[in-house]
Amino acid sequence: MSQINTIITEENQWKNLVSSLLENMKYSILIIYGDMGAGKTTFVKYLMETFNAKNQVTSPTFSLINEYQLPEGKKIYHLDLYRLETTEEALNIGIEEYLDSGELIIIEWPQLIEPLLDENHHTLKIQVLPNQNRKINFN
Repeated sequence: MSQINTIITEENQWKNLVSSLLENMKYSILIIYGDMGAGKTTFVKYLMETFNAKNQVTSPTFSLINEYQLPEGKKIYHLDLYRLETTEEALNIGIEEYLDSGELIIIEWPQLIEPLLDENHHTLKIQVLPNQNRKINFN
């Protein structure tokens, strides 16, 4: 599996990043790490544009789960687990059903559910650098 390590210096580079990641993805689960404001939702916005998703991308911080409809009837699930405090809370929202759905699932703040994941997932780390550029690591 390919690793991607790059620096994002301009907004328009997110689209190229999305294309590169999609070419290297072989699993349907993508977990994303990054501090508040790092660009997790920005990444998802460009991902949904690439897939021509029908609904507008927003951070699911308060709803926990956003479901995006794709033109061909498939779905992408975007979860934000920031507000959850226990693995049990994740189980109560049906995290296992999402993980087993076969649909693309993107999870922000995945620390609580790491024990539920097998090795068949990708990890995207977004780090804000002192100059406000973003350091990207994907595997």
